[in-house]
Amino acid sequence: MTESVYQVRGLTKAYEERRILNVDRLDVYRGEILALVGPSGAGKSTLLRLLNFLEPPTTGTVRFLDVVFAPNHPMPLPMRRRVTTVFQNPVLLNRSVYANVRYGLSLRGQDDASDRVMQVLEQVGLDRLARQRARTLSGGEAQRVSLARAMVLDPDVLLLDEPTANLDPYNVGLIEEIARSLNVAQGTTIVLVTHNVFQAQRLAHRVGLLLEGEIVELADRKTFFEMPTDPRTAAFVRGEMVY
Repeated sequence: MTESVYQVRGLTKAYEERRILNVDRLDVYRGEILALVGPSGAGKSTLLRLLNFLEPPTTGTVRFLDVVFAPNHPMPLPMRRRVTTVFQNPVLLNRSVYANVRYGLSLRGQDDASDRVMQVLEQVGLDRLARQRARTLSGGEAQRVSLARAMVLDPDVLLLDEPTANLDPYNVGLIEEIARSLNVAQGTTIVLVTHNVFQAQRLAHRVGLLLEGEIVELADRKTFFEMPTDPRTAAFVRGEMVY
């Protein structure tokens, strides 16, 4: 039986009077790539923030491994450190590429990490730019630094929030290949939020469609794209407006 890394039950998130998210049930399995697709404002990024324990749910629970995250039950720091997010717009320190990637390890007291940092920079194709200032990088290079900064922490779960939005095809291909390699070679569980259905088709084992904060369909990749059961999913896959 496949092990669940996350078990989401009765999860809601509201800001003042507006409910953004209402997920009755969701399991994320160890070693899978799960893609969440849907229009802007559907709740995808909010769900990702809850999976990274960045803010508490309004109601419901997120069980991560054997630890429960709930409205009045924060996730302990050692568990939070097993999950890392790469956001759509990288925010880098005004330092070198090397210093940006090493920063998280330094916060964790891992000072002797030079070899590990350079290994990860090589994985993302930026080892030759290690001493370059982050502010001089292109958008694609900056996003790869952001990805390297997450990878160097060796997380159990990598959350990707529109990681290739507005990037050129070359960098899109690089980042997708890095994500695929992490999943295959290291068994990293990945949850990917994307507007790009073709990206979901290329990378994901399972795909879920969010509309108005709810998961209206969740299926393996082939079923989702070729034999969806919900007409809204079929319309979304065809590129029609379903909202």
